[in-house]
Amino acid sequence: MFDQILELYGLHVSDYKIAEFGSGLINHTWKVCGPENYILQHINAGVFKDPEAIAENVALLETYLKQTEPDYLFVAPVRSLSGKYLIKTDDGEYYRLFPFVENSVTITEIQDQKEAFEAAHQFGQFTYLLRNFDLDKLHYTLPQFHDLKLRFEQFEKACITASSNRLIIAANLIKDIYKHQEILFIYQQLTDHNKLPLRVIHHDTKISNVLFDKDHNGLCVIDLDTVMPGYFMSDVGDMLRTYLSPANEEERDFSRIQINEECFYAIYKGYLSAMGTALTATEKDYFTFAGKYMIYMQAIRFLTDFLNGDVYYHTIYAQQNLIRAQNQLTLLGQFIKSEKRFKKFIQYFSFKHLNVVN
Repeated sequence: MFDQILELYGLHVSDYKIAEFGSGLINHTWKVCGPENYILQHINAGVFKDPEAIAENVALLETYLKQTEPDYLFVAPVRSLSGKYLIKTDDGEYYRLFPFVENSVTITEIQDQKEAFEAAHQFGQFTYLLRNFDLDKLHYTLPQFHDLKLRFEQFEKACITASSNRLIIAANLIKDIYKHQEILFIYQQLTDHNKLPLRVIHHDTKISNVLFDKDHNGLCVIDLDTVMPGYFMSDVGDMLRTYLSPANEEERDFSRIQINEECFYAIYKGYLSAMGTALTATEKDYFTFAGKYMIYMQAIRFLTDFLNGDVYYHTIYAQQNLIRAQNQLTLLGQFIKSEKRFKKFIQYFSFKHLNVVN
């Protein structure tokens, strides 16, 4: 397999050592080490139904940034000998090859406020640099990926079609989803009335999608498969969901699910340091809401999958999706407890910076 793939790039497999790399759950990744180092990735066409759309998006973004921000580190795939970003093997599988950014590191868990600030700045900078990009040119690689209205409709349908046993087991969590339904109503008010502008959004802001240097200064964002038009809430919300608690969504000891408020402040300052002049007043007003929106939606998705018989998310033990949903609802509760302090910080931060400007 590797022989055929590397030959399409003019490389000889005998010159390289290939080993599995990273911990991604969707695409399979290898590091290719030799005269030059690369990252080889297999695209999961079961999730991304149109891999060519991803390649077209990346090509458009690379061209735009080379023209407008030539010094920005944009990690685009290597073109094959035929000039393509994406290759298709004889068995119909899609692959791409990236240059390995030397002296860069990735991390899987936030260790301090600096990392949170740097990551938020990088995702904010990515959207800021593309603020004038023509959104009509971008494909939706995962249509309605972060559409909370759709996710709630899927949840309601699952409540109708689920087995009686699963409905009984999930009864309390189903009640909790409805208890927080105001989040859906606010989301609909914002989106149905066009109160938020569409932007070029990454849509997958986990910390491992940021490249750092050895001093943990941010270099750039990677894994651009989900880059498409969207709302700022997707990126901000996903950072708040995944950075604020030392316990991730797989944690079964819910007492470990706590909110690191200092991390929130770092995310806010990092994102605003890049996007502050571009965000609308409404976007700034709904910064904390972004966290509730994303946590709530992920809880809904886990619970919906449990009710549907665990058909989407991979599970390794019984009721894992139920536990994941309960985990996220616990995180939502903790986030809401901290929300007043978050808003006070934002008010203070905005007032302080207004006085500095004046």
